[in-house]
Amino acid sequence: MPGPIDKDVLDEAYATRDLRGLAFDWVPVGIVVTEARVIREVNYRFCSMFGYERQELLDRLFVFLYPSDEEFQNILHRGDKELGEGNLYWDERVMRRRDGELFWCRVRGQTFTPEDPLGRAVWTFADLSEIRRYQPLSRREREVYSLLGEGMTSKEIARELELSYRTVEVHRARLLKKFGVSNTAALFQSLGDIEGQHIVRSGP
Repeated sequence: MPGPIDKDVLDEAYATRDLRGLAFDWVPVGIVVTEARVIREVNYRFCSMFGYERQELLDRLFVFLYPSDEEFQNILHRGDKELGEGNLYWDERVMRRRDGELFWCRVRGQTFTPEDPLGRAVWTFADLSEIRRYQPLSRREREVYSLLGEGMTSKEIARELELSYRTVEVHRARLLKKFGVSNTAALFQSLGDIEGQHIVRSGP
């Protein structure tokens, strides 16, 4: 887990301008390098965020950091198309700390292997706990909320999730009732606004 930076190490890094390792470990977001969704390397911030020591994370499939196996499988290939086209991908999702606490993260990804987007990649994780309190939602409620945030209509969400239009409307109504709001805009204010395209396109 991260602690005070050794002054001699800090001075040596600046004196030699060998700052890449220092930046990787201490940048104020979690960083994880993956291979086929197996964790190959992490930085201090990532360890601290999830409550694990580095050696406890390495060479493990990412699934144990998700609320459930089902949720891991559901989100597994969400960004494949964008990553495969050479774009950066981002979304916001619920993750699980070692102590079982669930929390919202903003996740950004860049693949090294566009022909196999999840083959080898690097991801950043930003903890949103201070600005978005976790509320217990079902997986479907989180999916519907996320896709509403992307600007999809209920009919479009129904096609995306292979549900009926009525089922999507039921989930949407439950979200509004759960948070005591009357419309989608107010829902975003309660849970955090995630509107916008989840892609950062490369090139001009």
